[in-house]
Amino acid sequence: MKIKQYRTQFIQELSPFYDAYEAESFFYLILENKHRLRQIDLALNHELTFSESDFVVWDSILEKLKKEVPIQYLLGKTHFYGLEFDVNENVLIPRPETEELVEWIINENLNTAKSRKLKILDIGTGSGCIAISLAKNLPNADVHAIDVSKKALETAKWNALSNKVNVTFMYKDILELEALKCDFDIIVSNPPYVRNLEKAEIKKNVLDYEPHLALFVDDNDALIFYKKIALLAKKNLAENGQLYFEINQYLSKEMTDLLEEMNFKNIDLRKDIYDNDRMIKGTL
Repeated sequence: MKIKQYRTQFIQELSPFYDAYEAESFFYLILENKHRLRQIDLALNHELTFSESDFVVWDSILEKLKKEVPIQYLLGKTHFYGLEFDVNENVLIPRPETEELVEWIINENLNTAKSRKLKILDIGTGSGCIAISLAKNLPNADVHAIDVSKKALETAKWNALSNKVNVTFMYKDILELEALKCDFDIIVSNPPYVRNLEKAEIKKNVLDYEPHLALFVDDNDALIFYKKIALLAKKNLAENGQLYFEINQYLSKEMTDLLEEMNFKNIDLRKDIYDNDRMIKGTL
């Protein structure tokens, strides 16, 4: 069968689960990942075909997509802030909203980074997407990253290596730390923040396949990570140091109040591309 014909069949079979645009985007992501072919290549050569072994691979991926396994896990790759990252079931798939957080940090600190070395800590690094993107884009940054999952750290270390940046990774449970070993100019975190009561809003592909350790918090203590990290930041941020968080859109007031009560200055709450309260910053 020609690739062009299979494309039509592929999109039709996914139509009960995804809209046509998303199904088509999956097709071209797989085409490039597995065959190094782009949409333009198929447009220019309608006679391209798959081998029998190719069809076995494609049909296997198709069946998993019908079960709503994330395409990023099936390909083992995703892109974030212009870089390629390995992803698997041990790490969250990086989101566009987190790219906005990274861009905010870079834009606010690029000039400073050109004149002196910034010491940065990413708490709950997962795939390493925040730490690695900052290390790649802030000159001479001394970047450290913490996670409670050894398997996530293995993935993050590989991503740092493949993106040619130096990041110091540490296996730590942030809730058990009383203090950090040194002071930082910037502390950033995208910790677990989805309450169990919000599970009904979570899509099946996230709920069934992404690591719950990195997603959910108890309804009765939804800010547990934010409180702990803010306390550590009070002890281990340098003078005028900055604390950045990605936050639960429904808890923006509680987060603002928390930082105010802990005497952070210049608190700045920002919305994401979907107009949800998503990022907050405080200065010590």
